[in-house]
Amino acid sequence: MNNWPKSQEILLNNEKSIPGGVVSLNRKSDPNICFAKGLGSKVWDVEGNQYIDYQAGFAAAFLGHNDKDINDAAIKALEENTVLMGSGPTNLEGEFAELFLKCVPTAEKIQITTTGSEATYHAIRIARAATKKDHIIIMQGGYNGWHNDVAANVISSIDAIGSRVVAGEYPFDSLSAGIPQQHKDLVHIINYNDLESVKYVIDNYPVACILLEPLLQNVGIVKPLPGYLEGLRALADENNFLLIFDEVKTGFRHALGGYQSISGVTPDLSTFGKALANGYPMGVIAGKRKYMDFFIHPNKEERVLIAGTFNAHPMITAAAIATLQKLSSNDYKVYEHVENLGEKLERGLNNVFSAYDKKVYVARQGSAYCVYFMDHQPVDFHDIMMNNDMDFDKRYRYELIKEGIFNFPTPIKQGSISYAHTEEDIEQTLEKTALVMSRLINNI
Repeated sequence: MNNWPKSQEILLNNEKSIPGGVVSLNRKSDPNICFAKGLGSKVWDVEGNQYIDYQAGFAAAFLGHNDKDINDAAIKALEENTVLMGSGPTNLEGEFAELFLKCVPTAEKIQITTTGSEATYHAIRIARAATKKDHIIIMQGGYNGWHNDVAANVISSIDAIGSRVVAGEYPFDSLSAGIPQQHKDLVHIINYNDLESVKYVIDNYPVACILLEPLLQNVGIVKPLPGYLEGLRALADENNFLLIFDEVKTGFRHALGGYQSISGVTPDLSTFGKALANGYPMGVIAGKRKYMDFFIHPNKEERVLIAGTFNAHPMITAAAIATLQKLSSNDYKVYEHVENLGEKLERGLNNVFSAYDKKVYVARQGSAYCVYFMDHQPVDFHDIMMNNDMDFDKRYRYELIKEGIFNFPTPIKQGSISYAHTEEDIEQTLEKTALVMSRLINNI
């Protein structure tokens, strides 16, 4: 598996009609591999190579690719002629909402979107309407979608953002042209796990909300320090701004009630996606009734618009219902299974790495993990950028892909175990990891 000529041919052909050749440029990678199909824990590229997959659609396929129960629910919705009317409510969206709120009891109401980016967009709108303030805080290294408020400071270079600041913020390192400067002026980027910088921003600007992944997963697995999320909750209450958890990646992967059920900290609003419908395109905004009801505020000047022809598309909603039913069923024990596999992988990786004089730290939360080539659990983005061996990380991922173990070939990106993975998958992954480490360390 040293090259992928068919994949390259597809990319070059696509580039004739699609800028960049890929409809989401976040999917563009080196090496460029075009996948043809997926089933369970495995994927196959157009060359016919098979991989054990830990990319999982950026962590979306939590039950595995093409889970039969979920696909059957979607197909049934089509076969029963469930219709997309564009007029009036549907039974499916109500059934889904009731099931969601049983799974996430910290939320009181929900609304449904088609993507996670739309969900974070609406959550920020609610915060601005509720507080009558415009400024927001987001995390350096976090990813919360593609829109103007959040399209910045994902995997920035240190040259672009500067060295670590204490009680301050970082420059707006834009992901996109076309964002007005007036818009950028409303967005304040700080490091995760840094309460002093939150205090700095709220002392200097009228802040509507802080939006963050409660567990920073866009740059691997960065866990909250003791008291951090509780500190954010207290600051939000004391200063009249909303605490918004972006659980698009963490929600339903780590617990049925989201990461908020693990942390014990209840946000004002949350956003969900990805594992919510096992990869079918759905997003959710969930939260406290008093904020969610801004969608139906009696005063037109304070009402927040939500619209979308394909919101709660019947096929997608049926898949989402089936996903939550399977995740909450004692018959499957999904969370027990993936925790056992995660623990086995973490323990095995540490055993493999212990044979070499190389700094390595395996960070894990349940079924999500990241191998950092540094000697400790990172606390924020600067910690990673200053200590992780990015070049070795890149080569490590590339060599694993050549051995049929696929994770996204960009350093510090999270790996995801699915319910479809088996102990044999983990054992094979560990065998290939040992082979790759021997090759890299010994320069074979």
